[in-house]
This record gives sequence, C-alpha cells and structure tokens, in this order.
Amino acid sequence: MINRIIAILFLAFIGLSSAILFIPAVAIWICTIAFDRRRVILHMYTSFWTCIYLWTMPAWSLTAVGQEKIRRRATYMVVSYHQSSLDILVAFRLFFPFKWVSKAEMFRVSFIGWNMWLNGYIRIVRGAEESRRKMMAAREKALSKGCSLFFFPDGTRSKDGRLKPFKTGAFILAHKMNVPILPVAINGSKNALPKESLNFYGQHPIRIEVLDEIPYQTFASLNIDQTAELVRERIAAHVVSDPDLPAAI
Repeated sequence: MINRIIAILFLAFIGLSSAILFIPAVAIWICTIAFDRRRVILHMYTSFWTCIYLWTMPAWSLTAVGQEKIRRRATYMVVSYHQSSLDILVAFRLFFPFKWVSKAEMFRVSFIGWNMWLNGYIRIVRGAEESRRKMMAAREKALSKGCSLFFFPDGTRSKDGRLKPFKTGAFILAHKMNVPILPVAINGSKNALPKESLNFYGQHPIRIEVLDEIPYQTFASLNIDQTAELVRERIAAHVVSDPDLPAAI
C-alpha cells in the first residue's frame, strides 16, 4: 500500500510539474527554432526536465559513466536495451542530443507529448504501413541533418534483465547511412520500476554506461545480422542479469 501511495504522489508530481516546465520549453523552441535545426538546446532542457524526476525520487540513485567517450558533434546510432519504462528517463541523463521513435499516442500526452513534438521526435502509428514508411524516411532525414538516433533494438521490455536478440532496423540504418554505433548499457532499472508495474521497491542503484563507439569501418564488411550480434555482445558484457524481481504489491 505504501508503495502505491508513493507511486500516486510521484505521478501527480510529474503531471503538475510538467504543466509548469512546458512553458520554458515553448519559449526555448520559439527562440531557437530559426538557428538550432537539430534542436540541441531544447533537448538539453528536456534532459534537465527529465532528470528532475530522477533526482527527486529517493528510491533511485543514478550514476552515469563514460560520457567523456561521446564525441559531441558526432552523429550516432545510439543502441541500448530495454528493461523498464524508466530506461527512457535514464537515457536523458547523458545530456547528449538524440531523437527517439515513439508511438503516436505518446505525442498526445499533455505537456510531455507536446514537448516531444517540439523536440522533433519521430512518431509512428503501430500497424499502419504508411506511417511506417514516413517514420523510416524521417529517421534517414534526421541522420542526414546530423541528429543521432536512440534505439532499443530488442523491442519490448525484458522481464528478467537478460538481453533478447536484437532486431535489425537500427543496424540496417547504420549501414545505409554510414554512421558509427554508440552502445549504451543500463543496469538496475528493471528492479527500480519493473515491467507492467508502477510500484516502487526500496532503494535501487541505477547505472548508465557509455561504451566505446563502434566506427562504421569496424562493421562495414559485416552483414546486418553480424552487426546486430556484435553490438549485442558488447552490451551484454556490461549487463548484470538478475532474474529475481519483487512480487507486485
């Protein structure tokens, strides 16, 4: 019961604060849209906005490692894996500009979804072929403009923290656009906010680690499946698998 009360209060805090934090986002968008075509400034503000929720939740202790490995002016295919819905918040802790692909429904969420639109994140309508084609074109356009893309190539969130086989979409794009791949490992989020749950379970350290980038020349001679497996193995070496999750209350 206490965990659920904490969850309700935290979600209420997110809702109320988002209404306030959206106002500066609009102001930044208006002031920078003419010269900041990648919307880097707005993304940095969005990273700060997101990190407020990571910093204010006492159950979470987040550590970011390896940020110095990021070449700030590079265009990357950033690849991680999905343990929890919390991973999306954690990724913003890198304070590195990128674009997401997200379900169209998310863009209709008050304030947070509207801010996603301001940032130029990419939307997709699940099951709609025309939307899929537009999404693929938008991804290529973003990369050609110098925007990095962030992918969870395992698709749906893992229940036990073990890496699933990687889908090939991100790697097809990396080959086509000749961009380096930046692997990222996230640990601890699956216990901090388990799949299909909004409850909180005690104190949980969370760690996001930027691994060494994989230059295009390293995987240029590999096929798509080999590239996916190369990246998966590198991330897996930094993942702590723990299948034991607390029971939902």
